[in-house]
Amino acid sequence: MLSGDIPPNQTIYINNLNEKVKKEELKRSLYALFSQYGRILDVVALKTPKLRGQAWVVFAEVTAASNAVRQMQRFPFYDKPMRIQYAKSKSDCVAKEDGTFVPREKKKKQEEKAAEKKRRAEEAQQSAQTNGGMPCSQVPRQAKPGSQEPAAAPNNILFIQNLPHETTKMVLEILFQQYPGFTEVRMIEAKPGIAFVEFSDDVQSSIAMQALQGFKITPQNPMAITYAKK
Repeated sequence: MLSGDIPPNQTIYINNLNEKVKKEELKRSLYALFSQYGRILDVVALKTPKLRGQAWVVFAEVTAASNAVRQMQRFPFYDKPMRIQYAKSKSDCVAKEDGTFVPREKKKKQEEKAAEKKRRAEEAQQSAQTNGGMPCSQVPRQAKPGSQEPAAAPNNILFIQNLPHETTKMVLEILFQQYPGFTEVRMIEAKPGIAFVEFSDDVQSSIAMQALQGFKITPQNPMAITYAKK
């Protein structure tokens, strides 16, 4: 931890981030990177001049934040080593959960608009959801019960399905390069939502598959991983 006088809490503060990365891509990548340590309540990244290169990640549990601080310190993220410490103040979403939040006048209208947008999105999602909470359009074809297609034999290339369409190559590299033998990620521009990840051999690809099977880049998109057909 960079600042020993800041007590552990649910929110971590990250700086020395690459300022060239777009805000939404940065937030998605941070979510994908840090969600391996626990449930994330919010990711905050602003592109105002004073706050460039900085972000906050809010965990549901202090232990998850502590693990992230210890294990991800100096992690090379978009070619720059992250500097991580606990946030100095309680985040808004944590304050809302424990009942201590006091709305700021300047943010009130923005929060109301965001809440309305979220409510509409949730209603649309609920109306479309089937198959145990996953929209039919997102169910991986090979994952359907009773599928007639034979599974591919174990090999060194993984086929990834059910990715959010906005998933970037960088996000998948961050996830899969944690495992030995990682070689490359190949995205299919004409077919968003799928990708191929190559490892040195089938043993290494199997380890990554078992570790990341069902990993959620977003809450609605658990990854479906199979061996690629050759």
